[in-house]
Amino acid sequence: MSDASPLSIAPSERAPSRWIPVAVFTAALGAGVVYSGASLLHDLQAAPLGSWLPYALLGLALLIALGFEFVNGFHDTANAVATVIYTHSLKPNTAVMWSGLWNFLGVLTSSGAVAFGIVSLLPVELILQVGSDAGFAMVFALLIAAIIWNLGTWWFGLPSSSSHTLIGSIIGVGLMNQWMAPTASGTSGVDWTQAAGIGRALLLSPLIGFGAAALLLLAMKVLVKRPELYEAPKGSAPPPLWIRGLLVLTCTGVSFAHGSNDGQKGMGLIMLILIGVVPTAYALNRAVEPSHIAAFTANSEKANAALAAHADGAPRFAGDPAKAVTAFVASRTLSPETVPALQALIAGTAKEVTGYGSMSAVPPSEVKNVRNDMYLASEALRIIEKTKQPAMSADETAALSAYKASLDEGTKFIPTWVKVAVAIALGLGTMVGWKRIVVTVGEKIGKTHLTYAQGASAELVAMATIGAADVYGLPVSTTHVLSSGVAGTMAANRSGLQLSTIRNLAMAWILTLPVSIALAGALFWILRHVF
Repeated sequence: MSDASPLSIAPSERAPSRWIPVAVFTAALGAGVVYSGASLLHDLQAAPLGSWLPYALLGLALLIALGFEFVNGFHDTANAVATVIYTHSLKPNTAVMWSGLWNFLGVLTSSGAVAFGIVSLLPVELILQVGSDAGFAMVFALLIAAIIWNLGTWWFGLPSSSSHTLIGSIIGVGLMNQWMAPTASGTSGVDWTQAAGIGRALLLSPLIGFGAAALLLLAMKVLVKRPELYEAPKGSAPPPLWIRGLLVLTCTGVSFAHGSNDGQKGMGLIMLILIGVVPTAYALNRAVEPSHIAAFTANSEKANAALAAHADGAPRFAGDPAKAVTAFVASRTLSPETVPALQALIAGTAKEVTGYGSMSAVPPSEVKNVRNDMYLASEALRIIEKTKQPAMSADETAALSAYKASLDEGTKFIPTWVKVAVAIALGLGTMVGWKRIVVTVGEKIGKTHLTYAQGASAELVAMATIGAADVYGLPVSTTHVLSSGVAGTMAANRSGLQLSTIRNLAMAWILTLPVSIALAGALFWILRHVF
């Protein structure tokens, strides 16, 4: 490798003109902080909490949630800038700011599917009672456990996955929640079906990164006959303009895709916190137009008609439908009373929402109950769709899907200020702690310096893989995909791999789940007793 470190800041970069972008970037971050704070204060003024304790819990919970995203910036976002820094395509400060900008845009344009996919892993009764002592213990335990592991691996420069860590923490809380419950209480633990789907995404994505990046590099060597593309940077000189443009483009794509996917993981948990503490403002999407209520009512009727064909002639459900549907969501096992109870829940929810005329007209005292009923119905329909029990025709499936979409429109939303706050936390984390992870990716995976083609191949594959996962609502690890992509290009180029680094990365990957499960489970047990 060249003696000139790509991480050093050249004198020209310290020139006053080079600090103008830094000042603009800092001003934008400040504006974002002001906007997020002002939006939260506005919502709290419209829904006062009464005493100081809820404000304190809300502040602490938001601080921890944003702290998780800040630490996430150390790990995953830093990977996006490693290749452009080590090929001298961008100076370190410029690369970090550029990546932060596209992370921000990725977070703002995210769909929320990944956020609520993560949330659906949590025990249903804790989600429904997130403002209770058990709910706060859940949120604090899983976030603190994830932060502890992420900080530990960052300290040793290991590109560990924040996604992997958070999933492990959620599983730990779910297992401990079930273990602490009385026998046959119906308390739920982990949605293993959902966890298995997410686990497959986390397992396969680094293998895809390794193989696809290796194949892409080999294809480039056959199709693109430009020798300079396959050379290591000479000194600190930037690459030819067209190569530089390609590398900056791939860095941009990875940063955007990372923000769109990884940024959502903290959003779902922040929404749980807000719903638990300030349900009047955040439990229901008050931005839903009153004109949509008619469509919601029509979809409710069609869904009930679809379910009626599978009620086996059961009489009208006479008990508490929410309790019966909660038991179904917790056990994922269809019972004779499940369909009649779900019908009753759907009919009752439609009557409530239609009677109020709009989401914004729901009285504060009823907001949380209405939201819980809508959430329960949506989760029950999700499980019915996945398990295919009872078996539905194509028309019946379409009717239930349309109704579920109406429910999700009213309950699964993320305010813009939450996205802005998460984007800022990710960006600041990257700016503070990027160097350790960048050194590992740029210097310690292969035995030779990263070439332009290797950097481009790894980033193109990472961008495509993360973008595809975002479309399907699956959380994947930017860290795993990109670092395995770099390893794949080194193997394809016969550059050699530093086995000590690969061993450390593999150990971090193997240990992340059991350690985060144990940490989160222990913290949940402690906090349940503290609260």
